[in-house]
Amino acid sequence: MTSTKTRRRIVPAAAENGDTADKQDQLLLSSAICNGEDLGSFVRKAFASGKPETLLHHLKHFTKSKESEIEDVCRAHYQDFIVAVDDLRSLLSDVDSLKSSLSNSNNKLQNVAVPLLTSLDAYVEAKNKCSNIALAISSLSTCVQLMELCSRANFHLTKNNFYMALKCLDSIETNFQDKTPSATLKRMLEKQIPAIRAHIERKVSKEFGDWLVEIRIVSRNLGQLAIGQASAARQREEELRIKQRQAEEQSRLSLRDCVYALEEEEDDEIDGVVDGSNGVNGISGFDLTPLYRAYHIHQTLGLEDRFKQYYFENRKLQLTSDFQVSSMTPFLESHQTFFAQIAGFFIVEDRVLRTGGGLISKMEVENLWDTAVSKMCSVLEDQFSRMQTANHLLLIKDYVSLLGVTLRRFGYPIDALLDVLSKHRDKYHELLLSDCRKQFAEALAADKFEQMYMKKEYEYSMNVLSFQIQTSNIMPAFPYVAPFSSTVPDCCRIVRSFIEDSVSFMSYGGQLEFFDVVKKYLDRLLTEVLDGALLKVINSSIGGVTQAMQMAANMAVFERACDFFFRHAAQLSGIPLRIAERGRRQFPLIKARDAAEETLSGLLKQKVDGFLSLIENVNWMADDPPQGGNEYANEVIIFLETLVSTAQQVLPVQVLKRVLQDVLAHISEMIVGALLGESVKRFNINAIMGLDVDVRLLESFAENQAPLLSEAEANQLKSGLAESRQMVNLLLSNHPENFLNPVIRERSYNALDYRKVVSISEKLRDQSDRLFGSFGTRGAKQNPKKKSLDALIKRLKDVN
Repeated sequence: MTSTKTRRRIVPAAAENGDTADKQDQLLLSSAICNGEDLGSFVRKAFASGKPETLLHHLKHFTKSKESEIEDVCRAHYQDFIVAVDDLRSLLSDVDSLKSSLSNSNNKLQNVAVPLLTSLDAYVEAKNKCSNIALAISSLSTCVQLMELCSRANFHLTKNNFYMALKCLDSIETNFQDKTPSATLKRMLEKQIPAIRAHIERKVSKEFGDWLVEIRIVSRNLGQLAIGQASAARQREEELRIKQRQAEEQSRLSLRDCVYALEEEEDDEIDGVVDGSNGVNGISGFDLTPLYRAYHIHQTLGLEDRFKQYYFENRKLQLTSDFQVSSMTPFLESHQTFFAQIAGFFIVEDRVLRTGGGLISKMEVENLWDTAVSKMCSVLEDQFSRMQTANHLLLIKDYVSLLGVTLRRFGYPIDALLDVLSKHRDKYHELLLSDCRKQFAEALAADKFEQMYMKKEYEYSMNVLSFQIQTSNIMPAFPYVAPFSSTVPDCCRIVRSFIEDSVSFMSYGGQLEFFDVVKKYLDRLLTEVLDGALLKVINSSIGGVTQAMQMAANMAVFERACDFFFRHAAQLSGIPLRIAERGRRQFPLIKARDAAEETLSGLLKQKVDGFLSLIENVNWMADDPPQGGNEYANEVIIFLETLVSTAQQVLPVQVLKRVLQDVLAHISEMIVGALLGESVKRFNINAIMGLDVDVRLLESFAENQAPLLSEAEANQLKSGLAESRQMVNLLLSNHPENFLNPVIRERSYNALDYRKVVSISEKLRDQSDRLFGSFGTRGAKQNPKKKSLDALIKRLKDVN
């Protein structure tokens, strides 16, 4: 065994003072060699200084010094070396014996191990074959599974079951692509899998594009169907309101035996249509499967966000296209298609929002709706500004309100649309008033101002009962002659149509209580349009008493009809009648009524003036008072009695009373006017007594109307003769100076003008005032009545 000694590090000895630099370099080199250090620095230094011979000299010197050391060491250890050599020789003999022993053992081992090694080699070879076979089987199994997945993917592709095909591709990529033992199969998979995915994406995108084309038609049909269902629901509500109004009317008439049951139908049909409970997605063809399939496939492909954006942009473009209004087709004809398309669009979007699994967000739908509302408002503003027919505006408004009702069910705000409708409320009613003005003019122009003749009950119901202008609830006998002309039912139909159109425009417009608005426009219709049309006819077309009488009778019927108009407006507006009746105004056609009665009175006064012209035949200085009244009075009485017998068949009692009172006041005024006129220079007491008889006859005529009127009204009618009666009473009074007493004057002479009293009293002459009568009565005592009258005249002149 050789011992290993640690090599000690040699440090160069310090140079003595007398050593040269060459000696010092030699010592450093020796020290570096002994320590096994790198001599590169010495070599570089020698060549850098240009003295490599010095380095060689130092190396040779070091070699010589070491040889001597080796000799010293060998001499010092020679004996040990000899011993070691002897030991090695003895060890060599031992090694030879050991070698022979090992050779023998090896021969024996070889003899024994050769069969075993042969078996082991066979085993190893068999094991390798088995491993190779197992690996082949595993590879084949992997390939079989891979081919099965590929076959399954192809099958799903042929059946357009793209999702399952993609799942197969994902399984192939995850489980087999990296583990496929076949390089050919692996290259095939790397090439075909992206191609198949691209094919699926193209196929699904094409199906989605076809769906986008189809959904536009489906949306229009869906919108029309949904709006139609809303219209049907509204119609059912109207029918229920009509039944309710009938029930209220029967209750108002106290018909307790009539029982009404308001059956409310289910209003779920539109929900079934739109929500899909009546079939596949609610309407034939309304199928979102292609959309959801495309979305699901793109999700599987990892292209979810791209598809969302693609869907939103395409639907936004479709909506923008739906906003186009054709200039070739009138909007009245195309508005239903226009609004139905938009309604269907947002019904579909609502379904996608609720069932699409995040395909479109609520914010995006709201943005689309805001855009649509803005565009619809712009279109409505433009189209309404061009329309000059109220019915056209109403048709579009009704459809827009149905659109609002339909989309409000899906949570879309429609306030902006309702604001546009409310904004054009005044224009609609102005157009409606203009149409009614024309219709009134046509109806009045066609009227012959003759009483209507009704042969059948349905005519009576259509022209009388439908406007509640009957005076009795008892059905009359037929044929029936109505107290009004055809103007009344014709104008009532126009007004009723106006009310229904106004209520129709105001209904479903977002304003719950609109009766005040309807009432305002109804007031305008009656006070401005109808009243103006009647005034125009009265002032221009009435040429006889019969026509004037018929017009006055019509006005009385219109007064009852106006009550019906306001009740009808309240009922249609859903306002209780008791509330509507609180705000009742005066008769809105009062100007036309007064004009009709004034016209009738004027014509009657003209007739009366013809008879009153006979007052010129009165003997104002008669010796005896006439016993049966003057001729003019009898003629006037005959005319008035004939008038009453005729007018009471046509005119209502109150109208007849007002007309007669006006005529009697005119007669009274004409009698006083005759006394006051220049044609009568003087008259005596007998003439006044004759006028007293005339006035009594007229008062008797007024009193005889008590059965037709009432006693109080007959007295009021007689008050029309107040001026002539008080004038006659004053002239016949024994104390005419009582006229100066304020109390007596207020009680008995309140209708007299003192100036007329002065003028007429001055014409009164006593019997002694005959021509040449003063010669026989000179110095006789003056009549006290004459004296009192002269005093009255003097006092009144002083006051004047």
